[in-house]
Amino acid sequence: MPLKKSDLYASLWESCDALRGGMDASMYKDYVLFMLFIKYVSDKYANSTDFEPAVVIPAGASFADMVRMKGHANIGDRINTEIIQPLIDANRSLARSDFPDFNDKTKLGDGKEMVDRLSDLIAIFEKPELDFSRHRAEQDDLLGDAYEYLMRHFATESGKSKGQFYTPAEVSRVMAQVIGIGPHNTVGNTTAYDPTCGSGSLLLKVAAEAGKHITLEGQEMDVTTAGLARMNMILHDFPTANIRQGNTLANPRFLDNDELRRYDYVVANPPFAVKTWTVGLTPERDPYNRFAWGVPPAKQGDYAFLLHLVRSMKSTGKGACILPHGVLFRGNAEGKIRTELVKSGILKGIIGLPANLFYGTGIPACILVLDKENAAARRGVFMIDASREFLKDGNKNRLREQDIHRIVDTFRKQQDVPRYARLVPFDEIADPKNDFNLNIPRYIDANEPEDVHDIAAHLQGGIPERDVEALGDYWREMPALRATLFGPAARAGFVELLKPAGEVKVTILGHPQFDALRSRVSEGFAAWRTATEHTLVSYGEGAHPKALIAGIAEDLLERFRTVPLVNAYAVYQHLMDYWAATMQDDAYSIAAEGWVAKPVRLVETNKKGQAKDKGWVCDLVPKALVVARYFAAEQAALDGAQAELDAVSASLGELVEEHGAEEGVFAALEKLGAKEVKARLKELKGDRDADEEVAVLQQWLELSEREAELKRAVREQDAALDKLAYEKYPTLIEDDVRTLVVHDKWMAVLSAAVHGELERVSQRLTGRIRELAKRYAAPLPQLLRELEDLSARVDAHLAKMGASWR
Repeated sequence: MPLKKSDLYASLWESCDALRGGMDASMYKDYVLFMLFIKYVSDKYANSTDFEPAVVIPAGASFADMVRMKGHANIGDRINTEIIQPLIDANRSLARSDFPDFNDKTKLGDGKEMVDRLSDLIAIFEKPELDFSRHRAEQDDLLGDAYEYLMRHFATESGKSKGQFYTPAEVSRVMAQVIGIGPHNTVGNTTAYDPTCGSGSLLLKVAAEAGKHITLEGQEMDVTTAGLARMNMILHDFPTANIRQGNTLANPRFLDNDELRRYDYVVANPPFAVKTWTVGLTPERDPYNRFAWGVPPAKQGDYAFLLHLVRSMKSTGKGACILPHGVLFRGNAEGKIRTELVKSGILKGIIGLPANLFYGTGIPACILVLDKENAAARRGVFMIDASREFLKDGNKNRLREQDIHRIVDTFRKQQDVPRYARLVPFDEIADPKNDFNLNIPRYIDANEPEDVHDIAAHLQGGIPERDVEALGDYWREMPALRATLFGPAARAGFVELLKPAGEVKVTILGHPQFDALRSRVSEGFAAWRTATEHTLVSYGEGAHPKALIAGIAEDLLERFRTVPLVNAYAVYQHLMDYWAATMQDDAYSIAAEGWVAKPVRLVETNKKGQAKDKGWVCDLVPKALVVARYFAAEQAALDGAQAELDAVSASLGELVEEHGAEEGVFAALEKLGAKEVKARLKELKGDRDADEEVAVLQQWLELSEREAELKRAVREQDAALDKLAYEKYPTLIEDDVRTLVVHDKWMAVLSAAVHGELERVSQRLTGRIRELAKRYAAPLPQLLRELEDLSARVDAHLAKMGASWR
């Protein structure tokens, strides 16, 4: 079977985490990621015939050579001297500081502990399914993605102080897309730079958006993390990327003629609020003139990094930087720098992000988007408040695919969206009441309008017409539905609900105009389905899954943008969720082997080495799909037998429950079984006073025997059906597999998910109407009348008892 991305990632993490022992995740990651690196470069380059391979693997320094070291007493020292050092000597881009010390007893243990730990770690990557020689790091990069997967998990495990080496991929993608880089505007010498590059994930996302091998350069202060970045670049097929180690502010490593090198694109996720940013630097005498707009506070280095970015951009350069929200409103020195930044026109936009996205901190952050091109003509700052749209994922928050897409779409269109985004004119920012404070809530009120109760309606009844008007999005598409649901009340400005609250949803679902909306959704999905199935016909062995999902997902989103009331981004999210859960692995399987369905026997070996067949599975075409298409009659018969079995078992359970109490028929039995029941019946034979007991025992015996028969029949039918299905797979041709996967599997799930959005439309409308109906159902006069009636009834009862309130 081909290697599944989800299985690769999960097995790597679980295996490595199990071996970690007491070692801190921030340290153990270096060993695991190096192993992934050496395994990959060995598989890809050890026997390379290229004139200049990206990585030279000297004889004796491959992963295979490392395997032969397992169990040796000096394994750690040998890895250092026989594997790592020859690699460094043969590759100028690699340095000793890039790699961990495999002979460090303080981290790996001493003696046998070290030998066992390193031997087991090597064994994880020795598995046959981790043969990476077949997987090229191109558009669909299994290894680069696996590297990122491990880094994300290690960042999660490393805690607040040690997880900053990794920028969440979702945020990196937003930044890479809002700076505008793409295949249409990049060439081989297009340059991108990250002055605080960490493990390089942000730079690589920029490169991915470019779609070409552009020039990547980055600097990272931490020695070990810089090594991770260099390995990450190689794993993502960017071996020529230039990653240097050092303090960017005090000692920038990328210079041209003693000036900071200028780039087409600059991105950064610098450490927040660095208190030691001036170490090794005298800002007032900065040789690179980065602080012309002002010197940031000595214990607040955020603007120091931003000013470095601005200075590193070409005259038409674009950039994006992640910073804490404080940079938007803090005063004094930062206020002066912010004023100059706004006046320059270079600040194109601000994107407010949800809290708790990043591994190094839980505070909310924002993306400052920079653009020197046409800065003088810029009219304002485009702001987006995306702080409320995210998914809670464990102990962190995460941007969903729909959140990323909505942010990028809105930013690219510079489109005003109520409570979400607007272009804020410079005059408004400079107004004395704002004084260049860029705090997003000053300009965008993201709160939902307050749901105000109407006192008059509470006093006199009726539903306020303004509340019904607020549902205008629904009435614009279904005006007749409004007339069906609401009629005029006795007073102007109020309406009455014409249907009982319990019938509102039925009325909505059965209305012709809702049927028309349902048809729009069905037509939209059908059109996408037709186009997508045409695309999938040409998809096959050697194809690129990432290109596939990008194309069909964009098409789905565009088709549903024009469907009213249905959230197009929610429809898009359904596809992306299903892709992540199922379709992605299917697509990689097809790319590796074509439209082939091969069942695999599940063999489990116990501690004694004995193998046991646990059945079979086919991930691409599950058994249920084959059965549903080819053996529906047999499945129906099995379902019928199972239903009868369930009914008999239920009757048997009810009988036992009814007569199993202390004084019940079954209480006299030592054990409730056929042998005991038959023996008891024998005892009662001829006893005329035991007719009722005999009847119960005979009923139990009949039900028990019928249950056993049905269990046997279900087992036999299930085994026969299982055999039929298993033997069907070798007869399936490519077109059969394509039909089963595309039609019966993928499209069936997606159709149900998309049409589920219609249910959400009806639920939202129904819920609001019922809420209004309940809120104003009992006006004050009615409540007073009910109170008087209840009081009179209480008085009457008291009078009958000879008592009185007074």
